[in-house]
Amino acid sequence: MRTRRASTTGSRTVALIVAVWLLIGLAAAAQRSYFSGSDATCAKVGTTLVTIVAGPLNYIGANPKIDCDAPQPSR
Repeated sequence: MRTRRASTTGSRTVALIVAVWLLIGLAAAAQRSYFSGSDATCAKVGTTLVTIVAGPLNYIGANPKIDCDAPQPSR
């Protein structure tokens, strides 16, 4: 039988891990100077958010890359 205390401790541990993960992601985005400048385009905001979420993966050597083929405009 699970006690309420064990469930709370697990939730706090997960919350702490997520908070540390996001802080590392913020540091990665800051290292890449994503917070400087005033041109807040959709692409820049998207890149910054993805770096914050997936940035810590670079520090452990995963180096995630996305390969997508965007359609070319017609002439």
